Order: sequence, then structure tokens, then C-alpha cells
Amino acid sequence: MQKTISIPKNLGHTKQLADQKAKDELQNAKSKVSEEVVEVKVEGRDLTQQILDEIFISVKEHFQKIEKSMEVAILGQSLKMNNGSVILEVMGHVQEELALKMKPELTRIIREIGNVNHFRIELELKEELESERNKLYTSTDKFNFLKDKHAALGEFQRRFGLETDF
Repeated sequence: MQKTISIPKNLGHTKQLADQKAKDELQNAKSKVSEEVVEVKVEGRDLTQQILDEIFISVKEHFQKIEKSMEVAILGQSLKMNNGSVILEVMGHVQEELALKMKPELTRIIREIGNVNHFRIELELKEELESERNKLYTSTDKFNFLKDKHAALGEFQRRFGLETDF
């Protein structure tokens, strides 16, 4: 099988090629994961939020032992139950792709440790929100921001003649 490589013409075209490749890889990962999911009925109980909270530390330790730091970072975000599904929150497409790859192993570990059956893992994509506040670049901006949060700084500034610009 011969693979073709497209040579970008400019920076915009490079970005398009990179985006297309990322989409293709994500689609391939989704199709592989969907093929790998095998429904195994284990004698046990249904998974609840309480059980998930109890076994969460053991699940996280499992991934730490096998030195999968990116998976541990994903598990560091919220893990909650909703209608028999475990909702795993991910930030951005990189974590989404990694979470898709770790779903089968995470399912197996939760079933083994918690002695549970009949649950699904769903991903919830959370985009990083750009802060609505102005960026604090100068020392004066930073000091004014802190002065708004802590009124005593205004009194210190007046009493001791503090200046942010020097």
C-alpha cells in the first residue's frame, strides 16, 4: 500500500493538513475503540456514584503504577455517574483521543476492582474557556486587580506611599 504525502503550499494549508490528519486519527481511534468494546456480563452489582467514589483511588493508582501519566491527568478531572454511564470529562481533542484509547482498560479495571457490571463510559468534551477579564500585563494592572479583591491593599498603598511603576 503506497501512502501519498501532500506538501503544503503555505502556512494556512499546513494547518488544514494538520487538522485533517488529526480528524482522521480521531476517527480511526473511535472506530478501533468501538470494535474493541466487548460486553461482558460479570456477576456483580450495578455501578453507582458511591461505588465509583470508593474505587476511584484504586483505579487512579493502577494507572500510576503502569506509568501512564496522561491517563492519570484525565482521571484527575471529574468522574461522575449519569443514568448508568460513567461520564469522563476531557479537555480538548488530544485528551479525547487518549480517553478513547483508555476506555476498554478503564472499563475492565472498574469492573474488576468494584465487582460491578452493566455500565458504559461516555466522554464529555470540555473546551477551555478564554477568560472574560482583561489580561493583566503590567504591574499596575496586577496591583489594581489585587486591590479590588483585597481592600486593605488600597490602605497600605495610601499609608506607605506604595507605587507599582518604578
